Amino acid sequence: MLKPEMIPFGPQDATAGAENELLTVVVGDREQADLPRTIRDSNYFRNLVRRASSGDTPSQRLKELEHYLSTNTERVWENSWVTFPVHLMTAYAREVFEADLRSDAPHGNGRRSDAARFFLVRNGLDCLRIPVSYLLKLAMADAISHGPETHSSVRRTGERLMRHFLNDNTSPETFSFYPVRASREESLGKALAEETLRRFLLIQLLVQYANDRFELRSRGQEVQICFAPLTPERQKRLNELVSDSFYRDLFMSPCLSGWGAKGEEKHHYMILCHEVLSRSRLNTMAKLRECGILTRNLVTLPTVSNTSLTNNGTHITIGSLELTARMAGGSGSFGPADEKRIGDLVTKIVEHFLPLFVGTYTAAPYRFDFEDFHPETVLGFLPHELDYSHLRMVWRRWKKKAHLQRLGLSFTPFGPRPLDRAIGRVLRLRGDWIPDQRLMDYLVAPLSTDQNPALDGTIGNQDRLKADLMEMGVFDIRMSFYTLYRQRLYGRMGFCGFEGRHYSQFASLSEDLGAAVDLQRLVTALAFQYALGGVVSHADIPDTPEVESERRQIFFGAAIGLPTFYIRSNSSNGFLRPIAEQAAKTRASRRYGGWTRVCHSAYRKALVERLERDGAALIEAMGMRERIEDLKARLEPNSCRSVAHRLVRGILDEVGGRHPLGVSAERFNAGAERYYRIRLRVQYLQEALGLVADDLKKLPVCLQGKPELGEAVRCILNGEEPEHFFRTVRGTIVDGTASQSVLIKLIRLLLVVVALESERHGVGG
Repeated sequence: MLKPEMIPFGPQDATAGAENELLTVVVGDREQADLPRTIRDSNYFRNLVRRASSGDTPSQRLKELEHYLSTNTERVWENSWVTFPVHLMTAYAREVFEADLRSDAPHGNGRRSDAARFFLVRNGLDCLRIPVSYLLKLAMADAISHGPETHSSVRRTGERLMRHFLNDNTSPETFSFYPVRASREESLGKALAEETLRRFLLIQLLVQYANDRFELRSRGQEVQICFAPLTPERQKRLNELVSDSFYRDLFMSPCLSGWGAKGEEKHHYMILCHEVLSRSRLNTMAKLRECGILTRNLVTLPTVSNTSLTNNGTHITIGSLELTARMAGGSGSFGPADEKRIGDLVTKIVEHFLPLFVGTYTAAPYRFDFEDFHPETVLGFLPHELDYSHLRMVWRRWKKKAHLQRLGLSFTPFGPRPLDRAIGRVLRLRGDWIPDQRLMDYLVAPLSTDQNPALDGTIGNQDRLKADLMEMGVFDIRMSFYTLYRQRLYGRMGFCGFEGRHYSQFASLSEDLGAAVDLQRLVTALAFQYALGGVVSHADIPDTPEVESERRQIFFGAAIGLPTFYIRSNSSNGFLRPIAEQAAKTRASRRYGGWTRVCHSAYRKALVERLERDGAALIEAMGMRERIEDLKARLEPNSCRSVAHRLVRGILDEVGGRHPLGVSAERFNAGAERYYRIRLRVQYLQEALGLVADDLKKLPVCLQGKPELGEAVRCILNGEEPEHFFRTVRGTIVDGTASQSVLIKLIRLLLVVVALESERHGVGG
């Protein structure tokens, strides 16, 4: 057996970084917030009014859109842009914006072709109109160039960090300010959780700064940013009321930041993604009919504009120093073909362990009423991700979980909502709730075809598969391939690693994110141990759609909360079969001949036993015994340690309920949005403030031998002790009342902390 020190991602051989997708909201009246004003001032709205008045369009559509605009009691406009006078920015912030407007013309001296959309005149003032994701970058540029002169070291750090605020898609995306490393005695996950908390705090400070400095709050456009995993319900409703093109105009970010001189190209790419996913979602209907789930013509037709791109998650990437060094060395002993062959095998192995993460470390609880329970609605993209046998089994088991049987008959909604609502009340059919709707509402992993598998270890396999999927109306060859666990290839990324894309909402960044990262690293190292030691080969996990679907149905079943799943008794998956046989309560299925019934909870416990047995040396060498015990506690039935339980408890406290099925879907899902936006955001903020308080307490020691940063701190605080200053203003950050001068000091002080941490982890500040 390989020694732990020889295994990639083992002791002292891992780095980690995170990309976080966030939700923005603008709080304000419809007369002042940008989203409702943009809708009312649009040609789309004017044309709708004209056509409704002439009778060319039913007036009901106009009434529903006007109702959407006039009945926002919470005054919350998700993913709205903001508008503010240009003169409020510093000269440097204006320079940054002007540089980002430059097109990718040959000489780079022209503006983007869509530059005019970012300017308008309001109340006689020249104003800027931008998405909140780009506002973060401008706020940073302004904060390091406004007021007292910024120390050069602080300014350099601020300018570097501006590149980490991406204006991509709809939701703001930020990625780690520095990749973290951990020694044998440290937890890689803890280090990444701390980096994420510092980044989250800086985002909150920049938001508060922008609300004050750019007069957003006083102009009825108070910005808030939070972690939230699902598309807001009101945005889904708006999507049903407008055309797909107008929806993209309202919500697709222009990609001003993060793409060099190719922002417009990236913007067109995101439009392509929206068009392809919308078409792909519509094409699930044919598959549902082909596999026998849709048996009647009365269906709920999905809209031609899909909202899945506004589902938000966290992508965690871990890298191997050893593999990267070997690829960089170019010795020929480990080249691109080896990297791909072993990487695909590791990916397949890791996919078997991914059910351990669902609901335990992240979740996205969601409630369906009975009238929502149409297969073409709730099954999401599953018809593109599972084969027909597993898809039918999942749907039958889900109906049983939702208790849709009455009088010996199984009921599903017919289509007309008033009729379905009445049937649900009479028969006391309450629908269902699931632990992670984000994993159901996004195309996380398209199924391979018989001709072109995605993970057979050959270079170019995913490009060939994309061509097949494009012909089937599932995907587009121009898009990056979606997968649950994505290999990061050296030739493309400059390092060797893997990206976990299965994370939804954490209940706590400090408790859950760190533990998840450590488990991801452990599972990946164990997969390399299997692969390099010859214990598992590609032949053990055949590259057929059926075998791929067989292991992934377990993952999706965990997202739905199904108690059982089925595998073929003679399954050709030689890695999965012995784990399933080891699980308790496994038996031959009485319903499906030749299939074996496995309990989800027992399977996950069998995975932990496999980890403890085969990964014992890794667990010991990496100091992960406590993480394994924590995992076991999270997997206990009805465990209060699991993230799904904690998030549901928080949501129910928000709405005043005792059980998800005891409240309506509308009330539960709206309560979830409020919980993420208010209470969980404040909890994350408190976690971050506690961490930075410790950072500042240790600051005098950390600054020893670093005269430049020490001078920067003295310039920021005029000689005041950082710990004392932070203690006096901490409460104003929580309640949002910090003054502009205090926010500037805090932002710059946090930049010093980030510079120190970056240097400690091997990144120049």
